[in-house]
Amino acid sequence: MRDLDGLDAAILAALQADARRTNRDVAAAVGVSPTTALDRTRALRERGVIRGATLDVDLAAIGRPVPALIGVRIRPPSRARIEGFRSWAAALPEVVGVFVTSGTEDFLLHLAVPDNEALYAFVIDRLTERPEVADVRTSVVYEHLRPRVVAPAPGAGGRPGGRR
Repeated sequence: MRDLDGLDAAILAALQADARRTNRDVAAAVGVSPTTALDRTRALRERGVIRGATLDVDLAAIGRPVPALIGVRIRPPSRARIEGFRSWAAALPEVVGVFVTSGTEDFLLHLAVPDNEALYAFVIDRLTERPEVADVRTSVVYEHLRPRVVAPAPGAGGRPGGRR
């Protein structure tokens, strides 16, 4: 598999800025023909570099203005417990992201809830009631900043990194 080049990076940047852009718009933005842009975009999808497009939702506008990160430790650790907890947590409506981690915590859950009472209820009534949960650390998120465009690392290419 070949490395990502400047044109691939430019197409990725254009699509990350607005995934709804037409192929013609992407081609104009990166300075190539629509056929070239389409061929390159298809190749990026086939290689797994582009995995899809998502909608960025304002969580406060849908009644979930309180974000939190919750570190969870599972004990005793085993593949079955880790995978079971992962599946359970990912299916919860309050959870907007699940990170399986190394270090102090086994999981980092990203929640969005209506208020602090709902956050407290989630931790006390849901998490601490699970027998495999040994420890929970909650942090309320004041602000979440993220780049709109993630540039490829120098020399990126080959096998796309990480699991979804």
